[in-house]
Amino acid sequence: MSLLNGVVIDKIIADGDLDGLIAASILKAYFSEAKTFFAHPAEIRNGNLDQIIDRNTAICDLPFHPNCGLYLDHHSTNKPTDSELEVFSLEGGTCAWYPVDSAARVAFDLCSKEIDLSHLETFMEMVDKLDSGKISLAEFNSDDPILWLSKTINLEDLDYVYLLLDWFSSGKAVDKILTSEEVTSRINTIKQKQTELRRIIIENGEVIDRIAIVKMHDTGHRTNGYLVTSTFGDECDACIIVHGFSDGVIGDHSRYPLSASFYCNSFLHRNQGVFNLTKLAQAFDENGGGHYNACGCRIMPLEEGKVTKRNVIQSDIDKNLEEWLKIWSSRN
Repeated sequence: MSLLNGVVIDKIIADGDLDGLIAASILKAYFSEAKTFFAHPAEIRNGNLDQIIDRNTAICDLPFHPNCGLYLDHHSTNKPTDSELEVFSLEGGTCAWYPVDSAARVAFDLCSKEIDLSHLETFMEMVDKLDSGKISLAEFNSDDPILWLSKTINLEDLDYVYLLLDWFSSGKAVDKILTSEEVTSRINTIKQKQTELRRIIIENGEVIDRIAIVKMHDTGHRTNGYLVTSTFGDECDACIIVHGFSDGVIGDHSRYPLSASFYCNSFLHRNQGVFNLTKLAQAFDENGGGHYNACGCRIMPLEEGKVTKRNVIQSDIDKNLEEWLKIWSSRN
């Protein structure tokens, strides 16, 4: 019997990256009438979407919500506890949390038994690699169109994201998607900007105790761990990227709050890295989390190394970094 037997879904909420998009597309192919929403993890944790989450809602590649009807994910820190899962199941919820390389893989393995997803079969390999930190440096520096597609997905460009959702969920051939004008024009723009982005990373970055720290907040620029660790190379075992805006608000996809992302240098360390980075992401932000080798949190207001009740200010960035470096040093 399928895990999805009897499950009725009219809303899908997914993370706004490639993994979330493909997971949502697969669910959309199965639940064809469902309306899809894209969100950041902080929006789920902050309660921004509580008003639309009910037993007819599927959530994928995002933190667990007890009021949803179907939960799909693979992040270690998002796994429901045994007690949460017991209550969730008793109240009619269905959970598909598996320790695989991507949330899209959870959705693919679940739905491909009942619907034709053959158009995504080869595509899934790169989705898994990208989301689990298993791509090689050669692959990252290549012209692989799936890798470059992943860089075009941005919640500030929602019409485009929904176009991709429609294409992937309807079974459009992947090669036609990757060679479409909508995709190639965005890829070309990003390729032109990448050299400049590397320069910004170098100018705003430093390596302390083998962890690269890049401050990109209030610049309007964003990057990921792959670009930072490939830029600093063998000098770093991991990186911290500070991004967002001093006046940012959770839920505003174009101006989100001051945050930090943590990534293992997966080009050097292929098996989860030298340290569990969720210890940094969850040190002060109770809603921080993700994978051991890739996670994130908000910058929190700190006084003497402890969270305090006030608004976040610029000096909190260095206070958070100081405490994270202390925790990082314990790896030795």
